[in-house]
Amino acid sequence: MALDLSGEMTQGGWIRGQLPIGTVQADLGGTVISFDADRQFFAAFDRDAGPRTFLSVSLQNGSHLAQEISVSPRAWNIEQVDASPTANVPSEAFMARRKPELERIAAARQVESGSQGWRQNFVWPATGRISGRFGSQRVYRGEPGSYHSGIDIAGGTGTSYVAPADGVVVLAAESPFTLEGNLLIIDHGMGLSSAFLHSSELLVHTGEAVKQGQLIGRIGATGRATGPHLHWGLVWRGARLDPLLFTGPMP
Repeated sequence: MALDLSGEMTQGGWIRGQLPIGTVQADLGGTVISFDADRQFFAAFDRDAGPRTFLSVSLQNGSHLAQEISVSPRAWNIEQVDASPTANVPSEAFMARRKPELERIAAARQVESGSQGWRQNFVWPATGRISGRFGSQRVYRGEPGSYHSGIDIAGGTGTSYVAPADGVVVLAAESPFTLEGNLLIIDHGMGLSSAFLHSSELLVHTGEAVKQGQLIGRIGATGRATGPHLHWGLVWRGARLDPLLFTGPMP
């Protein structure tokens, strides 16, 4: 029985679909999928997803279904650098500050708000020059550095940005995080969340429901940033996703 799926079946992409009647559990490559009363679901593919995965479904009658999904590869912007990595080993003092921040981020991404934003066609939170693309990476004398986990939109400090889809605020930093600065995370439901980094000001608060297109923050350069810009990242249950595959080209 083939499932009717739609979306972007590529690295950093996503799918939506409907599970069979009688579904009691489903997973994508071992990651559990949530679904609603009508068995509608959302799932996604990490930037480094392999060429194929399986959507597995367990039914009430005890039977199991598995559908193979081909995940097309992407040609990432990989820059070879003839130098050693410049990042320093984090100090104990830095890690002491960083550990509770990472715990707050992880906890925020575990929140199941019940938002229906995952159903929507996402809009750009801001427009401007794209100064950093998802998935780009530097390799230092054969040693890969961390890839860019979102998309950067250049803009002047104080430039407003909006919610790309409906959601619930699950983290709104009261003070700047070490790396992310004034960090905002919005849950769109089904395990999908948006993160907005380096803001000069946040205009919403934890627990607040937001609507697509609502003003939620202002661009800045807080945290570790070389200049004012909005870093927008999307995550589904730990998988890093490409915002361009949710919005299409910038208008």
